[in-house]
Amino acid sequence: MGQLSQQEYMDSINKINQELVQAWHQDFRVKALKITIQCSKYLVDTSVIQFYPSKFVLITDILDMFGKLVYDRLLSKAEYYPALPDNFTANMVPESAKETCRNWFYKIASIRELVPRLYVEAAILKSYSFLTNREFSQALMRLTRMTRGIGDPLVAIYARCYLCRVGMSVSTIDRQFLKDNFYDFLAVYDQLYSSHIKRELNAQKVDITTYLGLYAPALDWILQGLAHRAQHSLLDEIVDKCSGKKNKGLLLNSILSTFKPSYISSRAQYFIKLIESCSGDGLPQYIILKTLGECLQQYGVEDPLKILNLSWALINRLTNPSHFMTCAHAWANFVIKNLSPNEINIFLGDIISHVGFEGKNFYPILQDIITILFSNITDFESLFTMDKLLPLLDLFTEDVKANVCRKILDTFTTKHHCDKFTDPVMIDALIFIAKILHDSVTALTVDDEKRQIGNLISYLIRKIHFGRDFEKQLTFYVEARGTFTNIDSIHVTLVQCVNRLAVETGRIVKSHHTRKTSSFVRACAAYCYITIPALSSAIVKLQLYLLSAQVALFNQCLGQADACIKAALGLIPEIPSAIEVDSKLVSTQDFLRGYICNMLSTLIVVPDCPDQGVLYLTRGLVNVLQHYTEDNNSTIKSELYLNVIDMLATVSLSEYPYHIKKVDSNDVLYGSDPKFITEINKMCSILVEEVLNNLKSLRNNEELKKQSKLAFELFLRLVIHADLENPGMANLSFNLWNLALKHNSLDKTLIVSTNAFICYKFYCYIVIYCEKNVAIYVPLLLSTYCNGI
Repeated sequence: MGQLSQQEYMDSINKINQELVQAWHQDFRVKALKITIQCSKYLVDTSVIQFYPSKFVLITDILDMFGKLVYDRLLSKAEYYPALPDNFTANMVPESAKETCRNWFYKIASIRELVPRLYVEAAILKSYSFLTNREFSQALMRLTRMTRGIGDPLVAIYARCYLCRVGMSVSTIDRQFLKDNFYDFLAVYDQLYSSHIKRELNAQKVDITTYLGLYAPALDWILQGLAHRAQHSLLDEIVDKCSGKKNKGLLLNSILSTFKPSYISSRAQYFIKLIESCSGDGLPQYIILKTLGECLQQYGVEDPLKILNLSWALINRLTNPSHFMTCAHAWANFVIKNLSPNEINIFLGDIISHVGFEGKNFYPILQDIITILFSNITDFESLFTMDKLLPLLDLFTEDVKANVCRKILDTFTTKHHCDKFTDPVMIDALIFIAKILHDSVTALTVDDEKRQIGNLISYLIRKIHFGRDFEKQLTFYVEARGTFTNIDSIHVTLVQCVNRLAVETGRIVKSHHTRKTSSFVRACAAYCYITIPALSSAIVKLQLYLLSAQVALFNQCLGQADACIKAALGLIPEIPSAIEVDSKLVSTQDFLRGYICNMLSTLIVVPDCPDQGVLYLTRGLVNVLQHYTEDNNSTIKSELYLNVIDMLATVSLSEYPYHIKKVDSNDVLYGSDPKFITEINKMCSILVEEVLNNLKSLRNNEELKKQSKLAFELFLRLVIHADLENPGMANLSFNLWNLALKHNSLDKTLIVSTNAFICYKFYCYIVIYCEKNVAIYVPLLLSTYCNGI
């Protein structure tokens, strides 16, 4: 198999595994044993030495499968008698099963080659439980002694690793075999640097560092099992024996990888001295320093600065930037978690100086270091005052820098829970990072990514606060508008922030504006008015215009409020009939209803401009609605007209239900002047006529329910707001009532409650009218309504 590629070799091993299982299930036990022996022989071959650990894993999987098959076979033979419990003992096993078990071990003992005999017996080691209760320890010690006969140190240590793994699965108390296996490896450790091994490595063109790295998985596994729950005295003994070796780098690296972090941390200075003495070993010093850094980040030390200084003196000697960055990456957690911002800044400076112009070769490491920095540090103000942070970002190219900045802001928004931050240095740094991220957005950027970036920057903008210095705050928002021009959601956030700033100003002065505060809130209103047109969504612009108008009105900025409302009126025809929400088209009619109601509620308190005429904004709204294009058979326009009628009925009152402080609404300006009321009546007549025309157009069967509902709504407006002394108005309401009841589509409960209301209201009217001798129409109308129910 020496000529096969790695994938072909893996496929071949998997095929052998399938043949083993197939042979076993076909009762070809000898064939299955031969297959297992043949696979074990592959573990003697080191002709492709770099592939040996992978080959070990593949073949030991086959051995494990064979061991399981043998054990299950013996268990099935033993269970011809009463079933064995899980913790059975040898005296519970019938003699026939014991005899079969002995036969297996006799067959394996007859294998001539040492390595296959050792591996196959280790594979079925668990089956000794059918013969005796104490054979495990003796067998493990015997097999351990057998490994001393393996000449190749790489083959020997993996054989010891497999023996230890099997031994730990069957013997949980006696761990002497682990210690013996490790000490046997120490006894032949010098062979790793022998001239024979060097010639073999030269022949295969493998360097000593790569070769020593092949030992690490097996050595780590043995040491890990040995150190598990071990006393410190045993660990000290192991360290002393390893430190006495001439070339101890490999041993020291495995100790740092497998021993408890608490043990390593308490002896950190001693291990640093050992690492310093390993400078000439085959295993590079930077690998051991990397392992020490990874170990110390898991457990604290008493004097972290001293430990860092001792280790960093060794790390700074590394001339290869790749080696230095490997160590810096491993020590980043330790430095950031345990040291002050000043030491962290020096740490970043050393990284910058060692990387130099080769930054593109270390982008993944640099990104991880920045992520660790922002994930673990809590004092963000000190972080952003570091003079090495932004130069570190400059090591990246623009596209990579954008990804790094995104991670920074994402981590910042997750970790930073402070309500506001005001430090100017911190603000400048964050805006610089946000600008890099914003500038990465192009026409090819997908909408979801734009949304995420917009949310991150919007969060940042909302958190920046300059206290009571509102002018500085507004200046910041002006600069932010010029900095972030590509994402609509950021502009929406800016408009909302400026409106909030204007409201806060009005709240502080309690609506008693001075010349200075009045100029300021007007500047805020102008900012919003200028910013909103840059947005692409007509619906968002409509909402912001109305919000800005309400804020301007709150601050007595009547001209700015009028301008925003006029701009909103001009946008209403641009509302699309449907918008996409969660990949589905949704009608905008519900939005339009709610929006017009909100606007009408605002128009109630908006005073008329003397130069524009009576209710000029409301007239403008009605004109816009008349040109609004609705779907066929839709009643949306008539429903909006009915809302306008409700609004007009309210503005005809002598005193409005609500006001804005320091703003004189039309109830104060007109005082229920007859001319004003006449204009309202004219507008109402036009709107009622429009609704009636819509009622006449609803004639098809599928439109009858809409007709009934619309007739009922108009009827309610007339009953509540109209003058029913007028015969024409009384007859109209009567006809509308009959039309509403005609198709039996109204809810019965609604009809009964409406009837009760009408009876109560008209009873009061009759008493009043009779005193004036004008009761001729009302009793007739009342009786007609009552009879209609």
